[in-house]
Amino acid sequence: MQASEMRSLRTLYTHKHLLTPTSNPKSLAFFKPLQNPRFCRGIHSTNQRLLSQEPSLASSSSSSESETSDTAPTVDNIYDPATRWVRSSGREAGAGPENEARSGNGEIFEERRHFGGGRSSYTGSSKKGKKRGCWVCSNCGYTDGQWWGSCRSCRSAGTMKQFTVEENGGGSEKVRGFEVSENVVRTWLPQRAGEVRPLRLTDVNRGLNQLEWRISLYGPFGEEISRVLGGGLVPGSLILVGGDPGVGKSTLLLQMAAMIAEGHDLGRSAPVVYVSGEESVEQIGSRADRLGIGTEELYLYSSTDIEDILEKIQVLAPRALIVDSIQTVYLKGVAGSAGGLSQIGHVTKSGEIAGPRVLEHIVDVVLYLEGEKHSTHRLLRSVKNRFGSTDELGIFEMSQSGLEAVLNPSEILLSEEHSESEVMAGLAVAVVMDGSRTFLLEIQALCLSSSTVSRQVNGIQGSRADMIISVLVKQAGLKLQENAIFLNVVSGVTLTETSGDLAIAAAICSSFLEFPIPSGVAFIGEIGLGGELRVVPRIEKRVHTVAKLGYKMCIVPRSAEKALASSSFGDMVIVGCRNLKEVINTVFTA
Repeated sequence: MQASEMRSLRTLYTHKHLLTPTSNPKSLAFFKPLQNPRFCRGIHSTNQRLLSQEPSLASSSSSSESETSDTAPTVDNIYDPATRWVRSSGREAGAGPENEARSGNGEIFEERRHFGGGRSSYTGSSKKGKKRGCWVCSNCGYTDGQWWGSCRSCRSAGTMKQFTVEENGGGSEKVRGFEVSENVVRTWLPQRAGEVRPLRLTDVNRGLNQLEWRISLYGPFGEEISRVLGGGLVPGSLILVGGDPGVGKSTLLLQMAAMIAEGHDLGRSAPVVYVSGEESVEQIGSRADRLGIGTEELYLYSSTDIEDILEKIQVLAPRALIVDSIQTVYLKGVAGSAGGLSQIGHVTKSGEIAGPRVLEHIVDVVLYLEGEKHSTHRLLRSVKNRFGSTDELGIFEMSQSGLEAVLNPSEILLSEEHSESEVMAGLAVAVVMDGSRTFLLEIQALCLSSSTVSRQVNGIQGSRADMIISVLVKQAGLKLQENAIFLNVVSGVTLTETSGDLAIAAAICSSFLEFPIPSGVAFIGEIGLGGELRVVPRIEKRVHTVAKLGYKMCIVPRSAEKALASSSFGDMVIVGCRNLKEVINTVFTA
């Protein structure tokens, strides 16, 4: 016999029961509870392996079925091994299996239970809401219905985070979670059914005045913030402010809230709501009193429930809403603690938006308020701005009455110079830019022979400092090998621009030669490995700032003289040099 014929015969024998199907398979078994013999429960199975092969059991089941079908109400349990569900349905005495039993109030009862691998679940006539789980990528925000080892969008491994959203199950149960928040917010939006359609770009911008569209902030404080935001606050935008604890975020927001509520651009006051999840209303009021804020249209509220906040402020229709802070608020319908990934994304305890950056992708503007622990100055930077540039920088000073704008930032970054003192050797002024603003920084250098410490750098990249020192040794001929060199940037500022290379080299030369640099001299330029000086971006604007501050001389690369020849800088002298040797011969001469 061939192998193929043997396989066919084996298959025919295995499925021989399909050739002679029974008209009434005995798949129903009845059980009588001892507590209530009149109430029977039967179990149906669609799996042939679960059917009894014993004739006695089959006949017993048949007799039990005929005995109980006419005398007692029954409940049938039907198990399907393919889906692992057990369906329970009741029927009255004398009714067929196809008729479902009704309870005393006429309702049909039916329940289904799930057995087997995976999570057990239950559905039926329960009035409680169900929970729907999904997985969100902490890197790109991709959403999936099940967990994968890596994100199927950005291919990042271990970034899928789970969170659960509670859905309403009907009945009188209070609707919670996203549904409430969406319903409340939807009532604020203009209802224009049938008018939503694609519009031309020219039609969108027609009649829109960009200057009047934004909410302008007045005074030096408001102008400093408006510069960072790109011209003011955009109506309908969402702004996120981050920073270290105690740096002054709450003070900044409270001052902004009072300024918006005064409504100088409208000519009248407008309601603004300041919500705090960390402080009580009395504590906020005490801080406002210390800052001298007494605006009538500024409302204070303390809550951590987003649904409650939206419901309470809807009556006021505020011009702006400030929530301090986002880590403390939560949605009832979303699982997880306040401040977790499932609630707001990921904000660290230090106020940094790190890791998933889900929240940073949602908002329109992200601002960081920075400041040294022992310094009163604060820097406001924009790292994301859909309505302006991210290169702008705002400088403030923390005082007893709050944050105040610094009109001339270079004054706080420079120390008093004494050119006649030999002790002040090793000081040089660098001209750097942050965004569209120009700053003058003071670079300090100290060369010390016979020291156990070879090099110490503060505020300057170590690799950049090593390169400049090596160029001075090789190209300028300075014997710095046996000297310990210390470099520092005044006021704790970190120098990241290459335009400060020339000032670093000049400070090292001044300390090594013990020759103080004359007052009123600034340095602009990048140093190459050959000792040559290179042009840096926007050098004309840098030189203009130096001239406005009253400096007498500015050392620049020789190649930049042509670009600066057409501009007038008053009494300041522009000196162009090709390399470091020319700089040393120009500056350090008796």
